[in-house]
Amino acid sequence: MDRFEALSTFVEIAEHGSFAGAARALGQSPAKMTRTIAALEAHLGVTLFHRSTRSVALSHEGAALLERARGLLADLREAEHLVMGRGAAPQGELRVTAPVLFGRMHVLPVVAGLLADHPGLSARMMLLNRNVRIVEEGIDVAVRIGELSDSTLMRVRLGAVRQVIVASPSYLEQRGTPTEPAELAGHDCIDGSSIRPDNVWRFGEDRSLKVEVQPRLLINDIAARIAAAEAGAGVVNVLSYQVAEALRVGRLVSLLEDRAPPPLAVQLLYHPSRAAMPAVRAFIEAMRARATRDAWRDNRW
Repeated sequence: MDRFEALSTFVEIAEHGSFAGAARALGQSPAKMTRTIAALEAHLGVTLFHRSTRSVALSHEGAALLERARGLLADLREAEHLVMGRGAAPQGELRVTAPVLFGRMHVLPVVAGLLADHPGLSARMMLLNRNVRIVEEGIDVAVRIGELSDSTLMRVRLGAVRQVIVASPSYLEQRGTPTEPAELAGHDCIDGSSIRPDNVWRFGEDRSLKVEVQPRLLINDIAARIAAAEAGAGVVNVLSYQVAEALRVGRLVSLLEDRAPPPLAVQLLYHPSRAAMPAVRAFIEAMRARATRDAWRDNRW
């Protein structure tokens, strides 16, 4: 039994919550995954997963092993990166995480371009609207929007995005255009069910101006919220990159621009141990190039 392969299989199943999902991610058959885990369990003398016809859950022993396994695999990848860093061409697997919509719009094209240019490179993208633990989860580079806490991670500032309040021309024709943030309380607002739980939208240079809105429509997906605004369902609070095209062609109109809060930085984060990786360096430079020409770049900030 290859223990590193077995641990990789174990971690993949734990993260996907299923043998089938992990098999698809690794390009293996579920039967092989089952044999690998059975061999690992026999070697360790414990049960790692509780299985049923509908779900797979970690056992107590499996949960205890998961963090250690992630650490061991991260150490192995770091050793590989140190060796690969001596070469000039990006190769191996590049792991990137980013917010869902930003990743789809701006990170995926960069990664696709790198894969086209470097045959020895592969990539894994985690598009999540939450911050993952970069070191523990083996991430090479994370794209983050907004304020960052102090850490030992290296960071590269790419640009900035800003809050924009938008609505469709048809909605504004029917309901009127708000000229002060307080007027939003009387408008149909669209918000997300998992963000701003207090329904407060903030304005001003110090974000001290607060307006409590009563959303008429709650949608947990940002792309769907924007589509609803374009359809005339109400006013939505989003980030500039998310609606740049809709604003450009006139599907949406920007409101209250003079009362917007300070912009949010767009940054890349990575551990110092990844700095020498050709793939990381290539990704950073490609993201810088995209930031220079795209709508979410704002040189004033």
